[in-house]
Amino acid sequence: MKARSPRLHPPADGPVRDGIPEHGRIPRYYAVKVDLLDVISELGQGAVLPTERELSERFEVSRATVRQAVGELVLEGRLSRRQGSGTYVAGPKLVQPLALVSYTEGLRRQGIQPGRNLISLERREAGPSLASELEIDPEDDVIHIERVLLADDERVGLESTYLTAARFPTLMDVFDPTQSLYACLRERLGVVFDGAEERVETVLATPREALLIGTNPALPMLLMHRTSWGTDGVPFERVRSLFRGDRLSFETRLGRVE
Repeated sequence: MKARSPRLHPPADGPVRDGIPEHGRIPRYYAVKVDLLDVISELGQGAVLPTERELSERFEVSRATVRQAVGELVLEGRLSRRQGSGTYVAGPKLVQPLALVSYTEGLRRQGIQPGRNLISLERREAGPSLASELEIDPEDDVIHIERVLLADDERVGLESTYLTAARFPTLMDVFDPTQSLYACLRERLGVVFDGAEERVETVLATPREALLIGTNPALPMLLMHRTSWGTDGVPFERVRSLFRGDRLSFETRLGRVE
């Protein structure tokens, strides 16, 4: 493998130029990181990345510098580490639309097979906070569905859904937890989704969440909160979805503001 120094004199544009601080000095790890993007492109999805020693010799930098560059690419989802196996070139991120479509519909549009592992399906008392959002009494019951979300059998998220039990008295009898909840609500119970409010933020997973999703607790996660309502304007669903930031992104289409 021919050794070469990282690009410390970048072209006028591109990823290196974008990362140059105002003082003009490029951190060496960042230059290595950009060169690693070329290596990733050459290797292709699923290929094994050369070892730290090989990369440090190739770019004539320390292994600590290579480790920092590789670590950032892992956090960004360009690379994935497999314990005891090595570091691999990751596939493209999944795209989930910010729209009134289910997780199932969003993945199938990309040719990806969705799946779910059920953690909990239960009736429970709403409590003050959830009751306020669903406009019910704190003592009223909600149906709680918690599931690990899969994409082609890979764990990518954890979803907790709360629905007003009084509005859906037969849901637990007709719902198959391995299938789309929204399809069940529409096709079996005649529910019409008229609107929703959604908020997305970045968080770190709790130890329990990280264990269920099978991810590093230090990996940034995307947390989505959604409240949905029907044609009567009354909210009936509260969803908390936690997604791996290295494997999923959100997409929406914006229209012109008059």
